[in-house]
Amino acid sequence: MAANDKAQERTEPATPKRLEEARKKGQVPRSRELNTLALLLTSALGFLMLGGGIAQGLSRLMQQGLQLSRANIFDAHAPTLLFKQTVLDALWLLAPLLGLLTLAALIAPVALGGWSFSPLTMKGERLSPVAGLKRMFGSHGLMELFKALVKSALIGGAMVMLLWSKAGELQNLGAQPLETALAHAGDILVWSFLVMTLSFAAVVAVDVPFQLWQHGKQLRMTRQEIRDEMKETDGNPETKGRIRSMQREVAERRMMAEVPKADVIITNPTHFAVALRYDQNKMRAPRLVAKGRDLIAAEIRRVAAAAGVTCVQAPALARAVYHGVEINREIPAALYTAVAQILAYVYQLKTARSEHAAEPVLPELVLPDEWRRD
Repeated sequence: MAANDKAQERTEPATPKRLEEARKKGQVPRSRELNTLALLLTSALGFLMLGGGIAQGLSRLMQQGLQLSRANIFDAHAPTLLFKQTVLDALWLLAPLLGLLTLAALIAPVALGGWSFSPLTMKGERLSPVAGLKRMFGSHGLMELFKALVKSALIGGAMVMLLWSKAGELQNLGAQPLETALAHAGDILVWSFLVMTLSFAAVVAVDVPFQLWQHGKQLRMTRQEIRDEMKETDGNPETKGRIRSMQREVAERRMMAEVPKADVIITNPTHFAVALRYDQNKMRAPRLVAKGRDLIAAEIRRVAAAAGVTCVQAPALARAVYHGVEINREIPAALYTAVAQILAYVYQLKTARSEHAAEPVLPELVLPDEWRRD
């Protein structure tokens, strides 16, 4: 029971497949605080760079709107046309700032969770009061409360400090000419806005890691879920084992079918057996057509005996060919001499038996030291 309970605990990080499925559903890490900071910071920098031109342009539009000719006053269509033109001119003035804000609104989400397009669906649990209470008093709700308190404290503290540091300048605005006072007040407001926005970055520094951690926690998987996913992705291990077993059986049957065609079987004599075939008209060198150890080696010897293929005991050469040559591959040049000695011995043996003469003696094989598997 304890092992089963442990297997059902969501302790494992999400697999790439799980993350991809969550992304398709729109479940990606998002930080509203990061988006808010990007928009506020872009606004502040935009006002610093473009604020003077925007203010002058809007002032000019206001003056033009208040200066109406007698003909326009008595023309029923003139006010509408003038209003449309004023709106278009105002939008043209604000277009660079609006473009920067749009760009910031698009880039900020990508910086954390990337692009994610998912269909809009209504989830029933969102309408449940119980689920709402769980969210409110859960870790997410507590984090939102903490962020709200931190934001209030930071922004309120920054505002108090700004008012305290700018108290003298604010008091002197009344003694300045109107245009100078308005320009000075605008400058104070923009810089104050930038400082308060930068103070908001502390909230983002806490919120972004929390959102990443919470996203990973929500997608955690149990060990059983990982095993099930592996079965779906790679196939059932038992089925794969049966397939591999069947493949080995087919390969062994195909290999055994080549044993009767071999010219010689070289044995260990019991642990290893390799079958070589050589057709000087079609092959550059002898080829390994079958090999095996223990039970498979015994089966190779049995099939060879039934087919009348000569078996030769050469333990060192049998081990070298078994470990160093793949099936259906030609033997390497380093083994040419030893294999040639074996094939010559087999030819002499067949000749002697056909003529009822004394059987030849197998000479000592020449085998390089690096090929020995003693």
